[in-house]
Amino acid sequence: MLNRPSKVTADAMYDTAKIRKYNRRRGIKSNIPVNKRNRKKKKRGRTIKVDTEEYKKKSIVERFFSWIESCKKVFPRYEIKEESYLGVVMAAAIIRVNELLG
Repeated sequence: MLNRPSKVTADAMYDTAKIRKYNRRRGIKSNIPVNKRNRKKKKRGRTIKVDTEEYKKKSIVERFFSWIESCKKVFPRYEIKEESYLGVVMAAAIIRVNELLG
């Protein structure tokens, strides 16, 4: 069984026809804002819609991982198994929350 996301949210840097086409072929909705600097010609046809509420959630996830990665051990390349990495992330999150609560 294949796990596939229903929607992908990314920065405008990832606004390319190749990425959008890849996602469309696999039935994945792209929630990527238009990067006007990426376009040589003005796009014709339907406008690309971005779910702004969903896009705002992306920054929450990015802040969480930058906060967690301030612990030196939490880097995916150090852990071979997914479960091991998840355990280290959970331990780091517990340590950080305890620091905040004092």
